[in-house]
Amino acid sequence: MVKNNKRRRNVIFSLVFLVLGFMISFSYQNTKKDEGKAVSESQFERDLDLRNELIEQEEKNNKLYKELKENQRDLLQLEKKLSNEAETYYNLAEDAEKYRIYLGKVAVKGEGVQIALEDGEYNPKEDNVNNYLVHEHHVFKVINELYIAGAEAISINGQRLAHNSYILCNGPVIEIDGYQHPAPFVITAIGDSDVLEGAININGGVKDLLVNDNVRFTLEKKRMIQMDPLNVN
Repeated sequence: MVKNNKRRRNVIFSLVFLVLGFMISFSYQNTKKDEGKAVSESQFERDLDLRNELIEQEEKNNKLYKELKENQRDLLQLEKKLSNEAETYYNLAEDAEKYRIYLGKVAVKGEGVQIALEDGEYNPKEDNVNNYLVHEHHVFKVINELYIAGAEAISINGQRLAHNSYILCNGPVIEIDGYQHPAPFVITAIGDSDVLEGAININGGVKDLLVNDNVRFTLEKKRMIQMDPLNVN
């Protein structure tokens, strides 16, 4: 009888321990599932936040890129405008310098030509002495041809001509802006020496006309000529 009671208690204890073990195991499994679920939800939230931040950053980058393209386009337009303005100002400055040279306001130097006009040799058989003298119209022909050929500045016997200079014939001398100069008349011009020489020496041009009028004519190309500004008040 005692043995049966002892065996019954052992069976009961075994059942109790079995049930208790099952409950502990079940509780442990549920706890692991809950922890895993909590970790998964936390990781998902972090991933979602990072994804949203990435999208937001991409939108900002796209906006900044559009602004950069617009600024680059505006900068290009501004550079073109400034380039056009700089070219305009350069042309204006260049024109102003040409006008100052033309008016004789500034000194000028450069290559050019030097032309000497002398009275022809005296011919006792010639009744009219004026037929072998240099006159103002001879000087005018040379000066006009030089200006047409692009001369920047011209002087006669060292006196620089202004835009409103006048030349008069007064017997054996010519008068330039009130100053008298005897022959020979040395006309100096600054410009492209080859062009100036070609314009004067062209067949049937100024040189031939002067020679036909008994004027002694010489032309020399100069590598460097310098003229001072006019003393204009």
